[in-house]
Amino acid sequence: MPPPPTILVFDSGLGGLTVLREIVAARGDAHFIYVADDAFFPYGHHSEEAIIARVVPLIGDLIGQHAPDLVVIACNTASTLVMSHLRAAYSVPFVGTVPAIKPACALSKTRRVSVLGTKGTVQREYTRKLISDFAQGCEVTLVGSPELAALAESALSGGTVSDRDIAAELAPCFVGDPDDPLARTDAIVLACTHYPLLFDRLIKLAPWEVAWIDPAPAIARRASDLLGPPTGAADQAGAEMIFTSNKPHNLSKALMPFFGGRVPA
Repeated sequence: MPPPPTILVFDSGLGGLTVLREIVAARGDAHFIYVADDAFFPYGHHSEEAIIARVVPLIGDLIGQHAPDLVVIACNTASTLVMSHLRAAYSVPFVGTVPAIKPACALSKTRRVSVLGTKGTVQREYTRKLISDFAQGCEVTLVGSPELAALAESALSGGTVSDRDIAAELAPCFVGDPDDPLARTDAIVLACTHYPLLFDRLIKLAPWEVAWIDPAPAIARRASDLLGPPTGAADQAGAEMIFTSNKPHNLSKALMPFFGGRVPA
């Protein structure tokens, strides 16, 4: 029986765990390596040039150390900046993460869609080009959240995050007449992989019901397609967690659900 494929999932922090969770569900046969670049988190505090200069050689080092069969860049900011550089530099297949504007606009009945992302993601020309190409006549509101990714990291790590702080980050996404379901936002793109870490609270704190568009299931399908059919049983595979800061952490119990119940080494 062939060895299990190795999938390396990379993010600036813990947000890519929401993507990992979907890939694990789709490919239980794989060995997973999750890399959190916490030494450089948050990416939104760095220039585009600095992110490219950081991520491209770092991914090269990780490929050299772990020989993955597939690399998933589970970060909107990194994906919109470095994917072309990575594909030019390395022969490993890559799957990126981009704002799911096309499916959100196709789904919207009211033609009002919001894109909730980091300030860098919503300001980037890449995102505006997606709107130009795929808005399909929708009014798209770009919302750059300064704090939501950090709040999500804090919550996963056991910190106290108030409803008021989360609601303040969400408020600009809800546009239109709150009393008229046909004249208000009905779909919100989660354009940062950290945000689904707070999914239950996003639903609870929304002033009205909307469709939350998370790209993770589509990323998992793409990753699985690139790998081909599963090679064996899930219990043959393992999991590793790497923090680039090398700081100790006590997150093993919190991380297990994202690794399909496995305890990451």
